[in-house]
Amino acid sequence: MSMIWIGALAILVLLALLAWRLPVAIALVLVSFVGLWTSFGWAPAWGTLKSAPFEFAASWTLSSVPMFLLMGYVSYHAGITTGLFNLAKALFGRLPGSLAISSTLACTGFAAMCGSSIATAAAMGRIAIPEMVKVGYNRNFACGAIAAGGTIGALIPPSIIMIVYGVFAQVSIIRLFLAGIGIGLATAASYILVILIGAWLRPGSVPRQLDPSFVPQLKPALLETAPILLILAGVFGGLFGGIFTATEAGAVGALLSLIYAAGKRVLTREILLRSLADTITTCGSIFLIGVGATMLTRLLSLTGLGSQISALVDGLELSYWQLMAIIVLIYLILGMFLDAFGAMLITLPIFTPILHAYGIDMVFFGVFLVKMLEIGMITPPVGMNVYVIKGVVGNLTTLNGVFRGILPFLFADMVVIVLLISFPTIMVLG
Repeated sequence: MSMIWIGALAILVLLALLAWRLPVAIALVLVSFVGLWTSFGWAPAWGTLKSAPFEFAASWTLSSVPMFLLMGYVSYHAGITTGLFNLAKALFGRLPGSLAISSTLACTGFAAMCGSSIATAAAMGRIAIPEMVKVGYNRNFACGAIAAGGTIGALIPPSIIMIVYGVFAQVSIIRLFLAGIGIGLATAASYILVILIGAWLRPGSVPRQLDPSFVPQLKPALLETAPILLILAGVFGGLFGGIFTATEAGAVGALLSLIYAAGKRVLTREILLRSLADTITTCGSIFLIGVGATMLTRLLSLTGLGSQISALVDGLELSYWQLMAIIVLIYLILGMFLDAFGAMLITLPIFTPILHAYGIDMVFFGVFLVKMLEIGMITPPVGMNVYVIKGVVGNLTTLNGVFRGILPFLFADMVVIVLLISFPTIMVLG
């Protein structure tokens, strides 16, 4: 059997193991190790298994991941970003669908503290959904708005998935973060447009006006949120101004979050330990998947499958739109069954040579990829944000109800994807 066929068989076995629900990290390591062993013998396979953890972890940029995660988990568990929702209500409380709009904007603000789609959805779901239901919002629409708003968490910096992508694709993290701001804001704007249309067409489900007594005063809300805004300004001003590296920015953000939580007397021993445990668990998961992806990249490179696929696609003479349509379809399917990190790291070794052959900018593709992966966070049957929201609201609605509430926001996401593909230089700030 030729090496190319061994590489192709490895991909098929990997997909079969994933369909069998084997954890992504284990499937990647197992398939890559056996593929290398079959192709080159025991010594090269064992050598790759020993060196892959170091190769993945040796990137200095990756050290920013635990720092940004710690900043996000401290903010989440200590509840220090609750004021963002009050500030958004004070600013936009008199618009049609104001609570849903405020929730979307609060998700955008929380995303800048967190970098996690799931944490953003969980945090804002606890705060916003009960208020929306209380004033007459359709329960499914309220849950769908927060589940969709949570996806902004992976687009607005600090995006953990963008950091990992940048390491694998060898792209500037700062350029990715800048590009993510544009797509994150475009996504938020598209969701707000959906809410405004809903308030216009279905006022019984999305109230057009909010009782003025329900709208917080701007000055107290701004004072409550000012420390958070100062932390964000310091962290990202230093990062984009060239004062901090990504790792230093993450460390500064984590330290300031701890100081602020301690100053508010909400940093209990339990919250600190829970934040540290969540940070370690998430980092461990990312590390194991990254090691497996490093081994898969080595296997595809040595067997020549990656270059063979690139040559095959090049021979088909696909147009830019045809290629992007195929990639969109692939990620829509993968997003139904795989978590975001798994879908990204399985496909990058295959797509990277193709993208280079077509001259597609890797910063643009990184933002496009993260956006597609986040769509997977709200699509059935494994839309993680939807399950998180269902866990938050309990018996308030059904899982199918939350998925129904997602539908108009999914349509908005696809419009953003079409705009991103059509006008990459305008949509991407990086």
